[in-house]
Amino acid sequence: MGVSERSVSARWTGGLRAEVDAGGFTVVADEPDSAGGTGTGPQPTELLLAALASCFTLAIAYTARKRDVDLRKLEVDVTGRYEGLRFAGFTVLVRAAEPRGEELDRLVEGARRVCYVSNTLAGSPDLEVVAQSR
Repeated sequence: MGVSERSVSARWTGGLRAEVDAGGFTVVADEPDSAGGTGTGPQPTELLLAALASCFTLAIAYTARKRDVDLRKLEVDVTGRYEGLRFAGFTVLVRAAEPRGEELDRLVEGARRVCYVSNTLAGSPDLEVVAQSR
């Protein structure tokens, strides 16, 4: 596969709040009042969990559509387990009214192959941080 990139841009708006431009959409990240934020948006760690949950949900929907499988009432919950200042692991819980049993298991396995976020987290990507003065 060829190399491509995708970027988002965050702008600090004071306190512990940031506005992120993601694909032309504004996403707010904030800390709760109890941590010194204003509580006007999800915490960055919740956005990470949301990215995993939403990507896996769409990967299941994509896989079901590709296989012409009737998919109803799909819900995906993601829980992150903290270990100090990082997540040590994630649990992805998939529930659906249809399909059930082995057919749902096959959709989940298909989704695991095409979900960018879960594949990224499973692969321990490199992280480069570069500082520049303006």
